[in-house]
Parts: sequence; structure tokens; C-alpha cells
Amino acid sequence: MFSDLSAQKDVSSLLCRPAGEDQGPVFERVSPAYIPCSDRYKVGDRSFSRQYAHIYAARLMQMRSLLTERAQQKWGSDVLVRNLCDLQTGEQCCIVGTLFKRMELQPSILKEISEEHNLLPQPARAKCISETDELILEDELQRIKLEGKIDKDKCVTGSVIAIYGAERNDGKFTVEDFCTADLPLQTARPALSSDRFVLLASGLGLGSSDADSMLGLQLLVDMVTGQLGDQGEQNGAATISRVLIAGNLLSQCTQDKDTATKPKYLTKKTQAGSVDAIRLLDELLLQLVASVPVDVMPGQYDPTNFTLPQQPLHRCMFPLSSVYPTLKLVSNPYQANIDGVRFLGTSGQNVCDIEKYSSMSSHLEILEETLRLRHLAPTAPDTLGCYPFYKNDPFILEECPHVYFSSNAPSFESKLVKGPDGQEVLLVTVPKFSSTQTACLVNLRTLQCEPVTFSAFSAGEDDEESEMNISH
Repeated sequence: MFSDLSAQKDVSSLLCRPAGEDQGPVFERVSPAYIPCSDRYKVGDRSFSRQYAHIYAARLMQMRSLLTERAQQKWGSDVLVRNLCDLQTGEQCCIVGTLFKRMELQPSILKEISEEHNLLPQPARAKCISETDELILEDELQRIKLEGKIDKDKCVTGSVIAIYGAERNDGKFTVEDFCTADLPLQTARPALSSDRFVLLASGLGLGSSDADSMLGLQLLVDMVTGQLGDQGEQNGAATISRVLIAGNLLSQCTQDKDTATKPKYLTKKTQAGSVDAIRLLDELLLQLVASVPVDVMPGQYDPTNFTLPQQPLHRCMFPLSSVYPTLKLVSNPYQANIDGVRFLGTSGQNVCDIEKYSSMSSHLEILEETLRLRHLAPTAPDTLGCYPFYKNDPFILEECPHVYFSSNAPSFESKLVKGPDGQEVLLVTVPKFSSTQTACLVNLRTLQCEPVTFSAFSAGEDDEESEMNISH
């Protein structure tokens, strides 16, 4: 792993005699083969005049054949597959459809109106599920209420599944079993001869007043560029072939929503909080892109469109770093092949939305669930904003990734998931750097992941015990 490379003792340390001008070793950074694959998430001519029903219809149409095949593998090739309009009472059959969860606690537009008309607002909730929630399955023509062996609290609206059971006399469908589309087919990973790492970081939170966060961020930049530590650390830094900064580059406090309602004479000479934060981000990226290729994804608080898929940040915001060809401004979701290893991930909005409307609390569990559903954002467009696609649903997974990540998580977690056809996927939840001072390193050769933590001086500790530490 990366820590083993950094701890090698066959090179000089900080406590040895400095080498002469001609004796210093040179560590060549590995240049990986990079193929961007995010074109499907780029929106050309935008039109919001279409209804969102089209994306649900396209999603069901694309996944119906996949789930029918999956149901026949699980319940036998002779299983009866019915449409809702052809159901017969008491007949054991399989149905493929889209889930809809009716929730009393789901926020409505009345909450936003109440801010203007002084109505009683709805209380903010971490979870919007309750015992009165109802689960409904619908296809192109009809819908039916579900009961039985299916966890309604875990399910979310927009998931396309296959259920097996029978319709009762009261018009409800008793579920005996259900299945998801599961993992798609996967291209084999090439065998690499040496360790190469991709660094994942998210939630930089620039624009906040946290000095410890800025110190840790500068330590991260210095480590990647080889300006930190002895020659062993520099040798390890040379194996970092690419850096991916996954969303929420700016802090939430840069989102000043009051400026839209204030009179113009009060805001005439004021400057948005995001201006200084973007300038600082440009200076940090300049240090990185001069040494290593960097991919920059937008997030919830970054200056781009709010709905998924979020388009790349504009190059004009980075006059210093955009000069370098090593800077790649990419979309959210993000997909690319790095040395034959397919990366796929988001800035975390899809995972946080599922966490709010289901009983699942672990970001890693939600990440695996979306992989099994074969869909990046099943709750879009119901509770998560997205573009009204009508020909196809780009969030459906057509090829299985090797590394599947979600950023801006509360903590670091990783897990290796295996599929029914021999697929191997590394799941990674990338923590917020502003609160955890932690980034992740993915080994392209072994598909292992380890965190790298930068702890700065702590004001709450005694001066004798306070220290800076970099652990991996």
C-alpha cells in the first residue's frame, strides 16, 4: 500500500546530511492512460418544457428486459411475467414496475410558500419515513398497492424492481419475493506491474473560517506535489498518478440567499462570498496541476447548475490553473477509465437524498443498494432535482465500474462487492475534508483503498501535546 512505499528506508531521511546539487534523486511521476467517459452526462440544448413522466417511462422501458431475465434466473424460466392490466386474482406471477412510496412526511412546496406568507412551516426532519407510508408499484398503465415480504422503509421512489406473488381479493398485491437488476457486466481489469494510486478528496469547504481545515488542505497539496516529508514520502507521492476532487469545493456559508431579497442599494458594493473562495481554489489547483493531472467535479454548493447531471465548472473561473492541460473540469456524475480501471461516482447528492427518504443510514450501504438497483439516482426527479430527459435515462448503469464512490460522506468507508458473474467493485465513501481532514488513496493494481489523514494543531489540547501529524 501507499504507507509501505512512503516508509521505505533505503533513501535518506530528513535527519541526514543534505545532498549536493547534483546528487538529489529525481522521482518520476507515473503517467496513466486516461479516457474520459462522462459524455452521457453532458446536456446540450436544454429544454425544461417537457414533463418528468418521460424519464420514468424511459427508465422502465430500458430496465424491463433486464429485470425479466433476472426474474427468470431467480424463479425459473417458466415463471409467469404479467403486466398490471393482465393480473388475475390469486394467480402466482411476476411483475416488473417502478416503485412509488407515498409518504406523509415528505416535504411539499407549502414549506417554501410559508416563508413568504408567514404560515406555520413544516419542521425540518433528518428522516421523512413513518409507519403510515405505503408502497405502490406502477407500470405504463396502472398501479397496485404492495404488501408482504418487502421492506417499505428501505425502498425509495423510482426504483425499478421485479416482484413475485399474487393479487388478493381486496386489490392489493402480496409480495413473496423480489429482485433487482443487480450488477451489469464488467470489463476485465488489466494487470499492472507496479502500484499506482488515485487520490480522492471532497468537501474542501473553501470560504469558511476554519483555519485548521486550510492548514490540512495545504499539507495535502504539499504531500501530493512532493514538497512534504523525506525522500521516502516523496517516492510514495510519485506513485500518485491522478487527483480527483469530488464536489463541494466551496463552503455552504458562501451561499448567501439573502442577497436576492435585499434592496439593490444595500448590495451595490458588496462582493459574493464565493468570489474569494474561487480565487483561493484557483491558487490551490495551480500548485496541484503543475505536478499531477487533476479532475475537478462540481457539488451542491459550487457555482454550476443545481440539477443532476451537474455540468463542469467554467474554465474562466480559474485563470491561473486553466492554462495547464492537466486540469480537467468534469461533470457530476463522473466516469472515466484510468489505466483500464473504470471509475464512477457522484458528489453525494444522490446518497444523501436516499438516506433522508429511507431507513438506511450508512452511505456505504446506500452506495451498494444503488449498485444492485443498477441506477445512480433512483429518487430523481421525485425528491432530487434532475434534467427532464425523455429519450433515455443516463443514470442507468450500462457497464459495471471497478471503483464506485460517493463523496462528501461523514466518514471514510470502503468495501469490495462481488457480483453474480464474477464482477468485483470497490465501494468508497469519500469523507468531507473540511471536517475530517481525510482523503482516500485507491491502488489501481490491487483495488485496495486506504485513508490519508492530516491532523493539525488542536486549540483544545495543551501546547506540549499539540502536533501536526500525517497518517496513512
